[in-house]
Amino acid sequence: MQVLKDLKKNLYVYIYTNDHTPAHVHIFYGRKNDTNRYEVKINIGDQDSPPVIVKANPKMSNDDIRAAWDLVADNQENLLEKWNQIHGIQKLEKSSERGGTKRSNRKG
Repeated sequence: MQVLKDLKKNLYVYIYTNDHTPAHVHIFYGRKNDTNRYEVKINIGDQDSPPVIVKANPKMSNDDIRAAWDLVADNQENLLEKWNQIHGIQKLEKSSERGGTKRSNRKG
């Protein structure tokens, strides 16, 4: 799900609905069909810790990686809120109302 974009720098920020913790975003330089579309994955962090670059496509320039990090840092609170809306406590409360978490309902 696209949650943020910076058209001037050609950066598009996504949070995947079926993704894992820690809270992170996938930032792409370029649009979906661009041949030169590169990705950097950045942990969002929180009020006590800054964003952290997890991995970046080696073909992505240092300037673009820095611009992606700046975009996350400048929007950290908003991105963390969106992450929590998608993956947060709301989902756990809903699953526990049905009689437990998905993990406890699995066989095996």
